Amino acid sequence: MDNTVSGDAVIMGPLVQAGHIGSIALPPAPPPWTPRQLPVPHGGFVNRDLELTILKGVLATPQERCAQALVTGVGGVGKTQLVAHWAGHPEVHARYPGGQLYVDLEDLRHGGAVDISGVLGILLRSLKVHESYIPPSLAERSALFRSATAGRPTLVVLDNVRHAAEVGPLLPAAGLAVVLSRTRLAPLLLDGAVDVPVAPLDSGAGVRLVRRWRSTGTEREAAELVALCGGLPLLLRAVGERLVERPHTTLEDVVRDLSEDADGPGGGRAVMDTVVAGFSDATRRFYDLLGLLPGTTFTAPLAHAAGAEGFDAALTDLLAAHLAVPAGPRGRHRLHDVVRAHARALSGGREGAEERRREALRGVVAFHVDAAARADRLILGDRWRLQEGPEPSAAGRDPLFTTAAEALDWLDDERDTLLAVLRYAAGERWYDAVWRLCESMWALFEGRKHYADWIESHRLGIEAAAREGRFDAEVRMRNQLARAHYGLGEYDEARDQLARAEALLEALADPRLSGAVRESQGLLYLAAGQPDTAVDLFSHALEANAGDRHGIVVQSYNLGQALLAAGRDQEAADTLTRAAATADTTGDDGMRSKIGIHLARAQRALGDPALALRTADEAAVWAGRQGQYAKLDQALELTAELAGETGDDRLAEERLRTLRELRARMGLSQPPGPA
Repeated sequence: MDNTVSGDAVIMGPLVQAGHIGSIALPPAPPPWTPRQLPVPHGGFVNRDLELTILKGVLATPQERCAQALVTGVGGVGKTQLVAHWAGHPEVHARYPGGQLYVDLEDLRHGGAVDISGVLGILLRSLKVHESYIPPSLAERSALFRSATAGRPTLVVLDNVRHAAEVGPLLPAAGLAVVLSRTRLAPLLLDGAVDVPVAPLDSGAGVRLVRRWRSTGTEREAAELVALCGGLPLLLRAVGERLVERPHTTLEDVVRDLSEDADGPGGGRAVMDTVVAGFSDATRRFYDLLGLLPGTTFTAPLAHAAGAEGFDAALTDLLAAHLAVPAGPRGRHRLHDVVRAHARALSGGREGAEERRREALRGVVAFHVDAAARADRLILGDRWRLQEGPEPSAAGRDPLFTTAAEALDWLDDERDTLLAVLRYAAGERWYDAVWRLCESMWALFEGRKHYADWIESHRLGIEAAAREGRFDAEVRMRNQLARAHYGLGEYDEARDQLARAEALLEALADPRLSGAVRESQGLLYLAAGQPDTAVDLFSHALEANAGDRHGIVVQSYNLGQALLAAGRDQEAADTLTRAAATADTTGDDGMRSKIGIHLARAQRALGDPALALRTADEAAVWAGRQGQYAKLDQALELTAELAGETGDDRLAEERLRTLRELRARMGLSQPPGPA
C-alpha cells in the first residue's frame, strides 16, 4: 500500500525484508487535470459560421489516427480566436480526452527557424512527462510524443507555422493537429489537411461587431470604420477600446482621424498609430519601450530593468485594447505579433532610437547577468565557477525566485529573452556579459536539455571569451558546449571542442579547468567503449580536484564506473566505496544514488548479490529522497533483478510494482524496459 508522509512524497512499502531499507519516496501523482492551453476566447465573436462548420466536420475523422486542419489568413484576422472558440465547445472536449495543447512557434523562432526538438519538449512536459525521461534527440522525442498520445486522442494547435516541415514531428498518434499559418501550406493540403481559409470580416459582420461597442453613429460611418481597419478583428477591437473608454468620442471622430492618416482602406499602420496616440503619455512611452526590447515576451522586472515607469497602468491599457495578451504563468505577457511589429517600427523610426535602445538594453543585460547568476547558485549550490557571486539582495531574498525549482522555472520561462539578450550583447561587443551569462545558463541546460539553445549560446560565449582574452572562460565555454554535443551523441563535435579547450590549458594555472576537460574526455571514451583510456582521464580529473570535496566525489564516481566497465571490479568497488564514504562525510547526498547503483553492480560482479541488493536498495531510497527519478528508475530495476537472483521473489515483485508506479507518475503511458 502507499503511506503518505510529510511533504509531497509518497512512500511505497514498507518492506519486511530484514537488512533492506524499504521506504521508497515516489513523486506525488500528477494532478488529475487535462491540459487546456488555448488562449481564452474573446466575447463578440461574429461571422465565422462557415469556418466553424468546417472545423466541426473534422470531428468526424476516425480517432485512431491523426487528422489535420490548416487555418490560414493574414495577421490579425482572428485565426487563433476562431480555433479557441471552436475548441471551447463541449463536443470538442469530449472528442479529445488527451487534452488541448497549444504552442505559438513565433515565440520560439529565430532567424526564420524553430527548434522543433525544443517544441516537443514543451509538449511532453504539458503531458506531464517528467524532465528526466525526455530524450535528447528530435527523433526520440517525436516517438515519445506519439507514444504519450497513443490511445488518448489529443488536440494539438500549432500557431504561426511558416513551413510544412515544422508540423510532421509534432503530430500526435491520435487526435487532431490544427495548424495556423499566414500562407497556404500546400504539402499539408496534399497530405489531406482540411482547408479552413479565414478572410477579413465583411462589412455587415464588421458593423455588427462595432455595434456591440457603440450603438450611435450612422451605418455608413460604422462601415467606413470597418473598411479603414481592413475588416481585421484585432484592429477593430483596438479601436473599440478607444470608443468604450471615451464615450464622448463619436464614430465620425474616429473615422475622420483614421481617414486623415490612412493611405486608403485597410491602412493598418494608421489604425495602430491612432490607437497608440490615444493612450496616456506613460502608456505611449511604455509601448515605445516594448518596441526596443529583445525577445517576444516581457515581465515587470524586465520592463523595470529597461527603465519603464508606470508598468501596471500601462499594461492594463494594452490588455484592455487587446494589444497585449497573457503569455504564461508568473506575470509574463506578449504583444500580438502584428502589434509587436508595429511597436518596433514605431520606436525604431524615432530620432535617437538606437541610443535609447542601447541604454535600455544595457539595463536589461545587466539584469539578466545578475538574475541568471542568482538562479544558478540557487539551483547548483557552491559548484565551482569562474565569476564571483552576485551581491546579496537588499531584502535578503530574491523576489524573482526563492527555491531551486522556482529558479529553474524562471530560467526556462526567460529562455527566449536570455538568448535574445546574448545575441544583442554579442553584437554590442559586451563580451564580459556574454560569457558570464553563458556560464550561469549551465544550470538551465543541465536541467532542461534545450540543446539547440545550449549550442547557440555557447558558440556566442566562446567567441566572447576569446575576444576578451579570457582563456579560462573560453575553456569553460568549450567544455560546456562539448557536453551538449555529448548529450546529443555527436561525439566528433564534442571531441573537437575539447581538443580546442585542451590547447589552451598550458596557459592556465588552475588545475580545475584541466580536470573539467579530462572529465568530459573521459565520458566520451567511456561512451566509445574505451574504458581503460577513460580510467586514465578520470584519474587525472580526480587529482586536479584535490581540495574540492564535491569534485573528489564526482571524479571518484566517474573513475569507479570506468573501472567497472574495464572489468576491474575490485578496484571499482574500492573506489566507489571510498566515494560513498566521502559523500557521507561531506553531505553530498545528490551523488549517493549514482555511486550506489554502480557500487551494487561491482558487488554483483564480485559474486556477492546479497550485498549488492542492499546497496542497490539504499541507492533507490536516496534517489527518491533527492527527486532523482531517472536514477530511481535504474535503482529499482537493478534491485528487482538482484532480488530475483537471490530468490527473494516478493521483494522483486514489490520493486517492479514500484517501478511501474514511478513510470506512470512520470507520464509514461508505455513504460520502457522489462518492467
